[in-house]
Amino acid sequence: MRLGDEMRGERATLGKSLMDVQRELRIKASYIAAIENADLTAFDSQSFVAGYVRSYARYLNMDPEIVFARFCEEAGFGGISALKPMESELPRSGPLGSLGDVPRGALAPKTKKAAIESDPLLGSGNPFANKATPVFAGFEPGALGSIAVLGLLVGGLGYGGWTLVQEIQRVQVAPVEQAPELVAELDPLAPALPQTDAPEVAGVDIPTSEALSRLYRPQALDAPILTARDAPISTIQPGTVGALRTAQPAGLNGPDAQTLAAAVDVAVADALAGTEEAAPATPQVLASAPDAVVIVAARRAWVRVRTADGNELLERELAPGETFEIPATEAPVSLRTGNTGAVYFSVAGQTYGPIAPGAQVATREISSDLVTETYALADLTDGSDIARVVAELTSEAATPGQSDSQ
Repeated sequence: MRLGDEMRGERATLGKSLMDVQRELRIKASYIAAIENADLTAFDSQSFVAGYVRSYARYLNMDPEIVFARFCEEAGFGGISALKPMESELPRSGPLGSLGDVPRGALAPKTKKAAIESDPLLGSGNPFANKATPVFAGFEPGALGSIAVLGLLVGGLGYGGWTLVQEIQRVQVAPVEQAPELVAELDPLAPALPQTDAPEVAGVDIPTSEALSRLYRPQALDAPILTARDAPISTIQPGTVGALRTAQPAGLNGPDAQTLAAAVDVAVADALAGTEEAAPATPQVLASAPDAVVIVAARRAWVRVRTADGNELLERELAPGETFEIPATEAPVSLRTGNTGAVYFSVAGQTYGPIAPGAQVATREISSDLVTETYALADLTDGSDIARVVAELTSEAATPGQSDSQ
């Protein structure tokens, strides 16, 4: 068996793909496939082939040396000894190589600058070399103008704000044309004495503090004025006191006193005479409730009942002798049936119908008034289905709707 087939079998046993091996070993998937196929042309540099083969062998739990030997045999790879040596490598003829024939002064660089120029990594041709950069190398002269303009703008705004605040807080004192004639010098440490009397000014009579307080507080308010009352308040006549003194007296004290007294006597007599009579009947405020409408099925019939606003009250097939009482509503209800000759109505103990002769599909508006006005009384003496159903319902109890009317 070839080495590549054996390695693919071990990888399949582990359940790993080429991408899984690439993630775990950090080796390209193309290199893993080249190792399994013993293809050396897929490698960019054959210096790392030995390491790749041994790492992949350890990953598959195989002996790395045996795997590498078999890989070299199948791929024709000679190992590290077959690689071409680097051109910069010096030949070694002795323990120290050929360095013994070179003068000692020739090995040391003469100057630091010469050493840097001889180093290819620090030369000008290497773009990744760490070179010293001047401080102002990336500084643009145009930035000076922008910084100057920004500084002037900030300074102008600050000066304008400071000037505005000073202008708002400025206090100006206007000079007085005439200086005061009398200037009192007060001792700030001397206690202030209350002034009891008004100062004397020539030619001016200043009132005292008592006179000023009396101006706003009359003497009459010092003590309340009480007037004795010798009679109860019911004896006070408004027409003789106050603003109503000049008004014309009316009522029991006016010119119509006798007429009012006679009217009062008559009203009292009528009230006493009316107590023996019966109390008047209570007036009827609400209208009487309409009679209930009961649907009676003489034979089997499908019936659907809906209110005026679309609410469904009944939708099913009624058996012979089955009844349904329609709830009382303000508006008539809609009734639809598939057998008009088998549907009758009972209102106030009377049976009306049918809706129409024969087995027809029809829709009718139903209320107690419409039933009594539209349909005729059913004949219950001819031995028909409705006569038999009404007889059976009467024998069990009262006809549906008759008990409500009673």
